[in-house]
Amino acid sequence: MRRNSILIVDDEKNVIKLLEKVFKKDGYITYTADCAKEALDIIDKNHIDIVITDIKMPGMNGIELLGEINRIDASINVILITAFATIDTAIEALKMGAKDYIIKPFKLEDVMLSANNVIGNIEKNDDNSTENYFSTKSSKMKKILDLIKQVADTKTTIMIYGETGTGKELASKAIHGLSSRGNKPFIKVNCAAIPETLLESELFGYERGAFTGASISKPGRFELADEGTIFLDEIGDITPLMQVKLLRVMQEREFERLGGTKTIKVDVRIIAATNKNLKEMVKKGIFREDLYYRLNVVPIELPPLRERKEDITFLAEYFLEKSAHISGRSKKDISNEVIDKLMYYNWPGNIRELENVIERCVVITRGDLIQLGDLPEYIVNYKEDAEEELEYNLNSAVDNAEREIIIKILKECNGNRTKASEILGISRRSLHRKIIKYNIDE
Repeated sequence: MRRNSILIVDDEKNVIKLLEKVFKKDGYITYTADCAKEALDIIDKNHIDIVITDIKMPGMNGIELLGEINRIDASINVILITAFATIDTAIEALKMGAKDYIIKPFKLEDVMLSANNVIGNIEKNDDNSTENYFSTKSSKMKKILDLIKQVADTKTTIMIYGETGTGKELASKAIHGLSSRGNKPFIKVNCAAIPETLLESELFGYERGAFTGASISKPGRFELADEGTIFLDEIGDITPLMQVKLLRVMQEREFERLGGTKTIKVDVRIIAATNKNLKEMVKKGIFREDLYYRLNVVPIELPPLRERKEDITFLAEYFLEKSAHISGRSKKDISNEVIDKLMYYNWPGNIRELENVIERCVVITRGDLIQLGDLPEYIVNYKEDAEEELEYNLNSAVDNAEREIIIKILKECNGNRTKASEILGISRRSLHRKIIKYNIDE
């Protein structure tokens, strides 16, 4: 597999040496430049995946370099390094297409995390496109895709419902990508993953000194998403206080950073998602009704995989190709018996679970054909378990019905077993055994 390449641009030699060392150790092909002009020469002669550049440099600065890179090859991902004094400039750079910004003095792990996230997105864009996930034979999914295309290039707020693993984030990216904001920032916030005490500062930012440890000012996600799209995942998990603050932003398109007094106005398209029933939460008084109606302008409900089983074979084939590409192995085939099991299984984890199962099969299968023994046992045995449960329920229903009939006949015969057995058409001994079996009190 091709190694990822990175170009480090900074006029401080110690910064270049440090970053070059850690990225080489992580397996990157590294290039270095101490000015923008040298960086452009390197880009002209080599394939570059990522450019990490300081903003303040002699001659052409990092922002101007970003503009030149966009003009030459917009597929190159740029990460900016900035000092506190240039945060506003960094925000503007994000609007120009920079993938991230890192504040000096930085931690090496922050730089590595940023670069690796960019590489992860490159691989997702190459191997995990919206078309591949949403190519479908399901009439239900086709209607949803038509709706996505219809509402994508509007300012309308979208509310995406669906079980875990149905592709809510992917749908939000499709909406953003198909809109006129597609080349502007797409900022994702997992509301359930951020502690309640930190969510406000993450969404709206904070000023220096706003709380203990706030040594610098930092813009929030809404600020970074200006002119683009913000995706609020797991929106059903935010607290009542945050619901009030979010409602204000949606109504006024303005907010203040935590600890600040300056009102910041933003032009942001909001897409939210949840696997919860917000309407029921409104009835129970745990989700604001006014916020619900603000979010629920265009609801999109993604069906679970069990309701679009005609897509399982295609998705399995796609995940096979993806896993083979990532692992550097040849693509494997799936036996008909495995396909039958995949089609029968209920997929509570939806598309994400299917992807994980296929990846597991690719890793553990010794030959070129995935067979029943390569599947997890819970999928192989799912049909048997389902049939046993059905048989158990059926037998229970028959037993209950038989018990009620015997009780009824015994009552009519005043407990006379001989007469009751004649009416039931069974021997007196059989009736005696059934009375014991069903624990009938005469």
